[in-house]
Amino acid sequence: MTNNYHNPVLLRESIKGLNINNEGIYVDVTFGGGGHSKEILENLSEKGNLISFDQDPDAITNIFEDKRFHFINENFTYMKKFLKNIGFDKVDGILADLGISSFQINEPKRGFSYRYDSNLDMRMDKESSIDAFHVINKYSEDNLSNVLFDFGDLKNSKRISKEICIARKEKEIKTTFQLNSILKPLFPSSYLNKNLSRIYQAIRIEVNNEIDVLKSLLHQSSELLKPGGRLAIISYHSLEDRLVKRFIKTGSFSNEIEKDFYGNFSVPLKKIGSLICPSSEEIKSNKRSRSAKLRIAEKN
Repeated sequence: MTNNYHNPVLLRESIKGLNINNEGIYVDVTFGGGGHSKEILENLSEKGNLISFDQDPDAITNIFEDKRFHFINENFTYMKKFLKNIGFDKVDGILADLGISSFQINEPKRGFSYRYDSNLDMRMDKESSIDAFHVINKYSEDNLSNVLFDFGDLKNSKRISKEICIARKEKEIKTTFQLNSILKPLFPSSYLNKNLSRIYQAIRIEVNNEIDVLKSLLHQSSELLKPGGRLAIISYHSLEDRLVKRFIKTGSFSNEIEKDFYGNFSVPLKKIGSLICPSSEEIKSNKRSRSAKLRIAEKN
């Protein structure tokens, strides 16, 4: 296996959190460079199975030969359907690392990073019809502002959106450096990179529909896991982590447990342990891990 992606974040902690049954069925919904998947396989016997998902065709270069391993080159929003197609109705554990990989960020043509001059793209699925160019040039001023506020925690989202819309009236914004030139005057130089990162994050989340996909993952996981099965999710920004935390606590995306007509309720998952963050040693060796948060849950 040639790992073109990154060192797996919170590897030891997430594998421990899965509490692996060596004859069990496990799902890694974000295969990437295969680091988490490889570690899961090393904890399985010959009777165990691992199914890994990744919609990015570049991830295919990292797959490995193992009769216990099944790779599905699709978005994990279709997890339940594809698992059923290959004969798995219930599983013992599901792992998700929701972050964008270092390989994707550092590949200029993908348009994920403000550091490289490239076309505005940011699609995980290269066949998707919505890209960053569409969001920047076609969204209304209000819609663009909402994206920046909701997904980037940008308090001045309205001003940013307004400046982008003024600029695109004169000329389409086609590249990352064109976008950067519009954004730079809006921030002090000492805070520029932090704000550019948030803006690019917000656009990427919108392009790839990441919040709805995460909600789908959580709902499907609660249905697919066997009683006692574990869910391990690594998130990288507050919106993702908040959704994961709420779903584990209430079985919904609000802070209240949903009840039926008769006042009955059922929360499908229970929290295992507390929030886990990377050690200072991991952050030092892998800066990508600095904002990672791991939550573990078990099926009731």
